[in-house]
Amino acid sequence: MQYKYPAIFYFLLVLIIPVIVHLFQLQRFKKIAFTNVQFLKKIRLETRKSSRLKKLLILATRILCFLALLFTFSQPYYSDKKIENKKHNFIYLDNSMSLNTSNENGNELLLATQKIIDYASENATYTFITNDDQISNISKKELTSYLKKIKFSTINGTITDKIASIEYEIKNKTNYLNESILISDFQCFENKINNEFTNVTIPLSLVKLNRNRKNNISIDSVFINTASIDKNVISVVIKNQGETKENIPIALYNNSKLINKRSFSIKENEVKIIEFPILNLQKFKGKIQLTFNDTFLFDNSFYFTINTPKKTTVLNIGRTSNSFSKVFTKEDFLFTNSTLDKLDYNLIQSQQLIILNQLKSITNVLETSILQFVKNGGHLLIVPDQNINITTYNSFFSKITSGSIFNYKKDSLKITEINFQHQLFIGVFSKQVTNFQYPYSSYSYNHNLEGNKILSFQNKTTFLQEITNPFSKIYWFSSPLDYKSSNFINSPLIVPTLFNIGQQSLELAKPYYILQEENTIEINKKIKKDEILKISNAGYSFIPLQQTYSSKVALTTNENPKDVGFYDISLKKDTLATVAYNISPTESLLSYYDLDSIKKENKNIHVYSSVEELFKEINEKNEVQWLWRLFLAIAIVSLLLEILILKFFKT
Repeated sequence: MQYKYPAIFYFLLVLIIPVIVHLFQLQRFKKIAFTNVQFLKKIRLETRKSSRLKKLLILATRILCFLALLFTFSQPYYSDKKIENKKHNFIYLDNSMSLNTSNENGNELLLATQKIIDYASENATYTFITNDDQISNISKKELTSYLKKIKFSTINGTITDKIASIEYEIKNKTNYLNESILISDFQCFENKINNEFTNVTIPLSLVKLNRNRKNNISIDSVFINTASIDKNVISVVIKNQGETKENIPIALYNNSKLINKRSFSIKENEVKIIEFPILNLQKFKGKIQLTFNDTFLFDNSFYFTINTPKKTTVLNIGRTSNSFSKVFTKEDFLFTNSTLDKLDYNLIQSQQLIILNQLKSITNVLETSILQFVKNGGHLLIVPDQNINITTYNSFFSKITSGSIFNYKKDSLKITEINFQHQLFIGVFSKQVTNFQYPYSSYSYNHNLEGNKILSFQNKTTFLQEITNPFSKIYWFSSPLDYKSSNFINSPLIVPTLFNIGQQSLELAKPYYILQEENTIEINKKIKKDEILKISNAGYSFIPLQQTYSSKVALTTNENPKDVGFYDISLKKDTLATVAYNISPTESLLSYYDLDSIKKENKNIHVYSSVEELFKEINEKNEVQWLWRLFLAIAIVSLLLEILILKFFKT
């Protein structure tokens, strides 16, 4: 038993009052004359005994009455918690797209919100957390209002972040009875099962929704291949989780116009590619639509775009190379040759890629222009000459990276190692080739420039390297690319190497981007300093983070946009490009944490089968059984007993 006002018991001293009254209460006896005094002693003794008993009974009833009144005013109660502690519930409700599914009773998220409204206590305050919002210190009425307005979110917050947020808030609520509740389907996106719960130090109550998900088919990704000059092939990657599915309709749209429709079957847990050939259109706003009713419906649509490819501007400064002209063709590049003495420096800042091709030295004027070009995001390829001025080269390198060139060496070395994981070669080779005819170089420079190796000699030194710097992509060949120094220009490797260096110097818009990930979009457009680009669709617009260079603008999106679909990138009223956003394919995974094993491993974890069960237990634990009415009744009964004793007890 606990007491709301335990200080009342300091008044226990009042119990001495009836005792004092009892001790000092004197009763005068009336003398009665008897004719025979034989029985006088016996009557006197009987009278004194009954009088003493009556007084003791009255004393007991008075003490009991006073004591019961003290207990009444102290407000005693039975509860697992102390009444002075305020109750506060932290509720994380997962509103990710994976909860946008239904069971036999209805939509899982909406059912969970209704259960919270029905069973959450009116006497507690709440901190309500979703994937895209957090509201602290609200009443049950305010919580109900938020729950009725809840929407599905494309933001997929991690359980770790939510637990950390709750732990931080609890530190500021030391005088509260805190309950931490996580309501989710507990999707697991990594191979490290249960890793998000290993360091939990606070008691957590978990309710798992959607326990019986076994089958789902989804569009995982889309990529575009160029089949010929006038034809593209759209490859759609379909992922099936669960049992075999037959005759599933799939359709391709350009905007709202149906382009192609077919059906397919897919085996149990199979990943399948469906191909749609289309003509090379200047602009294609594609949508893939699956018609199949399964666990998730949001992953049955997929958006992508095909924009007219722009040509990368490439300026070759120095020696004219026929090999470069053959790689940087008119169909894909705007390629310009210029010797150093005839260079128009005004051209530099308008390029995407500059090649310093076998210059003997880097002059101060050229260094200044190239440094400005690189700092503005332009990409650079450096091919040394056999007789370079090492001092001028090192002067340039010292301003963009660490390390320097030492000297040259004449030694015939084969180029034997390819970094297949480097971005230049991703998708170039169907497998890792180890038995091709190795090119060689007989003349190269020793250096310790910091960077990522792309091609290496047999002695592990670098032939082609991407130099580490904070500005852009800078590539360095340690050997001249002429017939006297190397036969690399006759190797099949030169075409994909130089072509991809050129193509990747302009970040073209991808077919699609993933919502809530950090995405970089480069727009090949020169704008004024006070101009900004906007991303928008019919119902929503925002200004992304953007960095302006001399001939392009780099846009970065992260938290925005929040909905799937097509978005236009515009400058004032001019639309510069159209991009597409989709939900991350991980949201469709039918992989979940095993809460039963988590519960066994961590004593702070408590698992409940339903929201209703959880809140009923919380309410029972916090329920207060007041006892003051009982003690008030005891006081009244004691008073009545005293009255009855005084009236009917004859001494």
